[in-house]
Amino acid sequence: MEFSVTLIIIIFTCLTSYYGWKNPEFINKNLFTPYIIKADGAYGRFLTSGFIHKDGTHLLFNMFTFYFFGNVVESYLNYAFGQELGIVTFVLFYLIAIIIADIPTYLKEQDNPSYHALGASGGTSATVFASIILMPLSDICIFGIFCLPGFILGILFLAYAFYKGRTGGDNINHDAHFYGAVFGILVIVLISPENALHFWEQVKNFRLCSRLGLKNQSSIC
Repeated sequence: MEFSVTLIIIIFTCLTSYYGWKNPEFINKNLFTPYIIKADGAYGRFLTSGFIHKDGTHLLFNMFTFYFFGNVVESYLNYAFGQELGIVTFVLFYLIAIIIADIPTYLKEQDNPSYHALGASGGTSATVFASIILMPLSDICIFGIFCLPGFILGILFLAYAFYKGRTGGDNINHDAHFYGAVFGILVIVLISPENALHFWEQVKNFRLCSRLGLKNQSSIC
C-alpha cells in the first residue's frame, strides 16, 4: 500500500473519531454547532468537526470514499505543482473544503441551538467531484454493484443533495455535500481551465449505448 497524504488524513481521522467514541465530551466540544459557534466564537469547530464521526458506518463510508478519490486528486496536484507544493495544496484543499462546505449551514442554523453536525462530508465530497472533473467517464460504483460514469452519478448526487438540503428532516448535513462538491469542482477548474474543456469534450462524446454494449439504434445513442 502506497503511503500518501490521503492515507495520513484517513489514519488521523480514524484515531480522532475513535477517541471521540470513547470520550463523548471530546465529541461535544468539537461538534459543528452553529449556535455555539456564534455565541462563543468557537470557529475552530468548523474544522475540528470534520475529524469526528458519529459511528463506524459513518466513518467507514467517508474514509473509504476519500481513499479512492483522494489519491486521484493528490496525484494530480503533485503533477501540477510538484510534490512538495502539491502536498501542501492537497492538504489545504481538503481542510478548506470542510470549512467552506459548512458556511451555508452555519448561516442557516446559527440561531438554532438544537442543530448539530459532524463528519468529513464537505472534504470528501469536494475530493470526489474534483476527481470527477479530472476523470468524468471513470465508473463510480455503489456498493460495488450499480456503476455509472462519474459525471452522471455526480449530476444525480448534486440534484439529490440540493433537494434534501432544502427539505431536510434526516439529521444529515446535505448542504455540506452540495457545497463541498461545488468547491471541489471550482478549485480544479481554477487550477487549470483546461480541465473544464477536457471534461466537456469527454462528456460531449460520451455514448450511453456504447457503454452498455447496445447498437446505435436508439434515439438516445
